[in-house]
Amino acid sequence: MKRFVHATGLSSSNFEKPCGIPGCGLVILMLTLAVTAGCAKLNTPTSSLPSAMSPNAFVSVRGDTFYLKDKPYYFVGTNFWYGAYLGSPGETGDRERLIKELDILGQHGVTNLRVLAASENSELTMSLHPTFQPAPGKYDEELLKGLDFLLMEMAKRDMKAVIFLNNYWQWSGGMSQYVAWVTGEPIIDPDVSGDWGGFMQASASFYRYNDAQALFRKYVSTIVDRRNTNTGILYRDDPTIMSWELANEPRPGSNEGGRKYYEFFKQWIIDTAKYIHELDKNHLVTTGSEGSWGTLNDDQLFMDSHRTPYIDYLTFHLWLKNWNWFDAKRPESTYEDALNKAFVYIDEHIDMARRLNKPIVLEEFGVERDNADYRIQSGTIYRDKYYRLFFARIYERASKGEPIAGSNFWSWGGLGRAQGEDFLWREGDDFTGDPPQEPQGLNSVFDVDASTLSILKEHAKAMIRLGRSDKP
Repeated sequence: MKRFVHATGLSSSNFEKPCGIPGCGLVILMLTLAVTAGCAKLNTPTSSLPSAMSPNAFVSVRGDTFYLKDKPYYFVGTNFWYGAYLGSPGETGDRERLIKELDILGQHGVTNLRVLAASENSELTMSLHPTFQPAPGKYDEELLKGLDFLLMEMAKRDMKAVIFLNNYWQWSGGMSQYVAWVTGEPIIDPDVSGDWGGFMQASASFYRYNDAQALFRKYVSTIVDRRNTNTGILYRDDPTIMSWELANEPRPGSNEGGRKYYEFFKQWIIDTAKYIHELDKNHLVTTGSEGSWGTLNDDQLFMDSHRTPYIDYLTFHLWLKNWNWFDAKRPESTYEDALNKAFVYIDEHIDMARRLNKPIVLEEFGVERDNADYRIQSGTIYRDKYYRLFFARIYERASKGEPIAGSNFWSWGGLGRAQGEDFLWREGDDFTGDPPQEPQGLNSVFDVDASTLSILKEHAKAMIRLGRSDKP
C-alpha cells in the first residue's frame, strides 16, 4: 500500500478572527460557580479559584505582548507533561504527589506548565502507556479526570496551563499512530530501526490524510468542549488554560524530504488553528514549534508558517545535546561554542517575533547533568551555567520591551526517581519528566537540585517584576 496520499487538508468555515475576550459562556459559568461553591473543601489551596467572570482573567495578546489582568504577563515555566497522569484516579494517579509538586513549583515562582493532554495507544517500543486515546475515537476517562484535577489544583495556585494536543514524535503515539489507524500499515519504529528520516516523513504524512484529521479534530473538540468534573467549568471557559498548542514539535518532515510537503504542513497549521478558535473564543492558540530548527532550518519557512492571524504567538525550542552543540562528557571543549550558538538562536527568534509583531516563548530547553550521569546525586554545574545565562538573556531582552515573554525548561522531575539501574522507563514506574524513549534523569530537574531551584526562583522574581509595571 502507498504510505503517502496527497489529499488536501480539511477546511474550516469562515469566521471572524477571535479577539481573546471572553464571551457569553461567562453568564452560564457564573451560575456554575455558584452551584460548585458549596462542594467539599479543596485541598489546602494557596489562593482561591480564579474568576472567569472578569474579561481580563484570560491571558491575551496585544501586539507583541501577553497581558493578564491588564498587566504585561511574563513568567517562568516548566514542562510538566505527565501532570494529568498524576492527577488520574486510575492506575497512574498519585494526587498527593501532584499537590506536592505544584506546591514546590509555586514556591520557586514556576507558574506556567506545559502539559500533555493527548496520547494514542501504540505498539512502538518506547511509547507511553496507558493513553488518553486507547483506540480511535475511544477515550480514557480516568486520564481525562486527571487533567480535570490538575487544572483545578493549578487554578488554586494561580498557575497557567499550555496544553498540547498531539505529538510529532513517537513517545506518546501521536501523528504516526493516527496515520497507522487510518492506513492499517505498521509504523516505522525509529528506536528499533534507527530510520529517523523515514519515521519523520511518515509522521508528517499525517497532515495529508483527511481521515486522520477527522479523528484528530474529534479529539480536539472533545477536550475543548469538556466540562471539568471537579469544578463544573467548561475547558473553553477556564482561565487556568493559557493556550492550546497544535502539537509537540510539529515538522514538515525530515530535512532531506520535508520541503516538498511544506505547503501541506503550513495549511494544516492555518486550518487547525482556525478550527480551534471556532470552538473556543477565549484562549490563545500556538503551534508548539521548535523554531527554524523544526522548519527545515529555514527562518523564512518558520515565519511564513506563523504569519496566520490564527496563531497568536510563537514558540521555539533549544537543544544543545540533540543538535550536537554541547557534549556533557567534553564540557570544557564544547561549552563556549554551544553557548554562542544558543545566544544566536535565541536572538534570531526574538527578532523574528518582533518582525511578526507577536510574543514568543522559549518553551523547551534542557541540559544533561554533569558528565552525562543520570544519577540524581550527580552534579549540575554546567546545567546551572546554561540556565543562568539563558535566563539572563531572556530577561535582558524582555526588559527592553522586546517580545520574549518567558520560558519553560524541560523538564520537571520533582519527586520522581528512576526505578531501574538502566534508567529506562517501564509502565508503572515513576514519571520523572524525561519521556519514555529517553533515560530517566537525562534532563529532569528534581526537588533536590537546590542550586538549579535557586536560579529558577531568582529569575522568576525578576520576570514577575516586569509584569507589575506597564510595558517596559
